[in-house]
Order: sequence, then C-alpha cells, then structure tokens
Amino acid sequence: MAEFTLPKNSVLTEGKTFKAPADTKNIRRFEVYRWNPDSGENPRVDIYELDMDDCGPMVLDAILKIKNDVDSSLTFRRSCREGVCGSCAMNVNGKNTLACTKAIDAYPDTIRIFPLPHMQVVKDLVPDMTHFYAQYASIKPWIETQTPAPADTERLQSREDRAKLDGLYECVLCACCSTSCPSYWWNSERYLGPAVLLQAYRWLVDSRDENTGARLDELEDPFKLYRCHTIMNCTDTCPKGLNPAKAIAETKKLLVQRKLG
Repeated sequence: MAEFTLPKNSVLTEGKTFKAPADTKNIRRFEVYRWNPDSGENPRVDIYELDMDDCGPMVLDAILKIKNDVDSSLTFRRSCREGVCGSCAMNVNGKNTLACTKAIDAYPDTIRIFPLPHMQVVKDLVPDMTHFYAQYASIKPWIETQTPAPADTERLQSREDRAKLDGLYECVLCACCSTSCPSYWWNSERYLGPAVLLQAYRWLVDSRDENTGARLDELEDPFKLYRCHTIMNCTDTCPKGLNPAKAIAETKKLLVQRKLG
C-alpha cells in the first residue's frame, strides 16, 4: 500500500481564538486558514466568534468584520462585492464559492474558510493565480479575424449567434471550477482546466471570430483538453451557475465533427 507524508511545514496547527464579548447574544463561529510565509511557522486555523447583530449577511461581510474589528492582519482579495469580479473566490465549508454572494445563513453551524484548494498560497486566503492567468492568455481570448474590418460598422452578428454566447461570457475567472477539478489538481501544468476551456469554447462559437481551425488545433492535445473526465465538480461548484463541463464536451464534439468532415 502506498503511503504519503505531508511536508512538516504544511501540517495545520491550532491557532488563536478570538472570543466575542460576554454579553453577545447572536454568535457565529468562523474558522479561518492563516499562513504567513515570512513567519517560518506552519499554517494554522484561527477561530473568530462574531456578533451577527453587527455584521452583514454574506460570508465576505464576516471576513471584512474580522479584518476591520478583530484582526487586521487577515489577508484576502475582494473588490466588487457583487459577484462580477471573481476576486473573493475561496473554499467555504469544503466547497469553492464567492464569499460576496454566499449568505452566512446558508450554513447552519461553524463556517470554515480556506483558500482555493491545490494552488500555491501567497498568504492567508490569497492563492497564487499566476499560472491560471497564463493558461487563460494562452487561448488568445480575443476575436481573431482574417478579413479586413468593415469600414463603417462593427463586426455584427445575428441574435441567434449572440445567444450562443449565453452561459459562457458570464464567467468571471474566479477559478472556483478549476480548483475543484481533480484532473486539474494532478495535471494543472498541462491540462487547461474547466474555466479556461469554457473561455476557449466561448471564442470557438463566436460567429465574429475567423480563426476556429487554429483554435481547435491548439486544443487537440491529450492533456490540454482530454484530461477532462466529466467528473462535473466544475459545474456543481460554479457560483455563477455556468456549465463548464458542457462547454468542454461541445469542444470535443467540434473536434470529432472536424475529423469526420
């Protein structure tokens, strides 16, 4: 039987506990992953007890309250608070989500907050997205054309062609889907992952793009595309309700159709 041992500096240790004031009536408990690369210490889980009568309704509100009122050293990303920037993606009670759109009341008990899984951690709840963004850039996420641009108008498309982009353009590149995918965990250096492949399909079906053949050539690879085994974690976890697994399947279908002529 194979045995695996984690590096000593990756083992979680018991952290600090920040109690709510004694007269607090409506308390919720939050357990938050903490790691500072400059300290030389192992990561830990700190416990925060918050007064829900003085806190907003979303998980991000609780994190902001911790940052502002309890422990200013907590580090995380956030921006829009409307679910459109993808900055506050993190793992909440074992499932990837956007902290700004996830209600505290969706969880009945203790809320455990960790960074996105299987990515290098910069600090606390901040994952290193460098490789993810490089993969996104590799699919050339812009319109590529062969014909000259129209002289006096935009490149237009029909309502029907525009409708083909629904369920694709809404992706905010939060990486919730990619970091929930076991195939991406084990092959992220070569497999593009659900988020990037969904974006790749978005340009494949855009009627204004004229480089479909070259895009398919780039994707026809045993690892870039075909490491997807339709596990469906990506679709299950997407906080925007998108279906990356379907986009990947449609891309595979385009490659088959091209081969069959």
